[in-house]
Amino acid sequence: MPTRHSSDLLVIGAGVIGAACAYYAARRGLNVTVVDRGPVAGGTTGAGEGNLLVSDKGPGPELELAQLSTSLWHELSDALPREIEYEAKGGLVVASGTEDLAALRTFAARQAAAGVTAETVPGDRLGDLEPHLTPGLAGGVHYPQDAQVQPALAAAHLLRAAGGRVRLRLGEPVTGILTATDGRVRGVRTPSGDLHAPCVVNAAGAWGGELARLAGVLLPVRPRRGFVLVTEPLPRVVRRKVYSADYVADVASGSAALQTSAVVEGTPAGPVLIGASRERVGFDRTLSVEVLRRLAAQAVRLFPVLATVRALRTYAGFRPYLPDHLPAIGHDPRRPGLLHACGHEGAGIGLAPATGQIIAALAAGDEPPLDVRPFRPERFGDGAAC
Repeated sequence: MPTRHSSDLLVIGAGVIGAACAYYAARRGLNVTVVDRGPVAGGTTGAGEGNLLVSDKGPGPELELAQLSTSLWHELSDALPREIEYEAKGGLVVASGTEDLAALRTFAARQAAAGVTAETVPGDRLGDLEPHLTPGLAGGVHYPQDAQVQPALAAAHLLRAAGGRVRLRLGEPVTGILTATDGRVRGVRTPSGDLHAPCVVNAAGAWGGELARLAGVLLPVRPRRGFVLVTEPLPRVVRRKVYSADYVADVASGSAALQTSAVVEGTPAGPVLIGASRERVGFDRTLSVEVLRRLAAQAVRLFPVLATVRALRTYAGFRPYLPDHLPAIGHDPRRPGLLHACGHEGAGIGLAPATGQIIAALAAGDEPPLDVRPFRPERFGDGAAC
């Protein structure tokens, strides 16, 4: 068991990424301390919809990470309590016109070649999958591998399932990174005292860039704000995650400007979640009525039945954005002993198990379950942070 001030691995961040790192490290026999300035899932995780998606990812490293995570989430759904609301409900991407549908089918064919189950659906059969979907759409693609969890509960139960090998230090901001004379990381400083470990994991989400600066390295993580509308509880009028084809382009875009595209999904508890918006405005949480109007109007165009439904609340979160849309996962050679597990943007909940497995393997000195070179943290520059 760890002592009060030392462990084998120190994870900064108690969101779902940090929780997955702790869970898989504990399963390897490592003693882990998780430190967060707030509560469990108090940042991006708590503001997420809980999407576990392959449908929005083209062939490449991120899709491979998602495919591994898809299988791991299925395993976790048996190991964790039902309260995480894991639901393998599938996703449906729809196109309003023939041009959008052609592009969507081309994208789906590339995904299918990479192992994704992607089933084309003609416009006149969309109602078989979603009876309340607006008529007249050109067609779509059904992704049965898409799923959903309740993200805050998933993070909490991952930490609980890790057992006695994981110690939580909540409400303790990290104010400094401790290093030895040779520059190697040896722990962190908090207002409550120093915590020591031979490996420190930056799982600070949208604040991962700030944490990297404390360690003296550059990692250009920036917050990308998004809003979600939550309706009153309803009968299951939306069976799957349903979104328009332009959502995929918004995910891949690096624009700082406001982008909105219809994303609508039901939940086991009854409320319908409506997104998605993206904009880079720093850590500004100011409520945007313009964004909410856009989201509501786009959702009603997809599901006219929602026109008379009340929106009970809205919330904002910050996606941890990196310029090439790939997370930073693995050892940082610029600062030995420091590992990164952040920058997943809007896919962190879905990609958490694979990320956790990779970090746990690297911390234990073993081979990771897939090639981590595309995610290397130093790819943005070898210089020290200013």
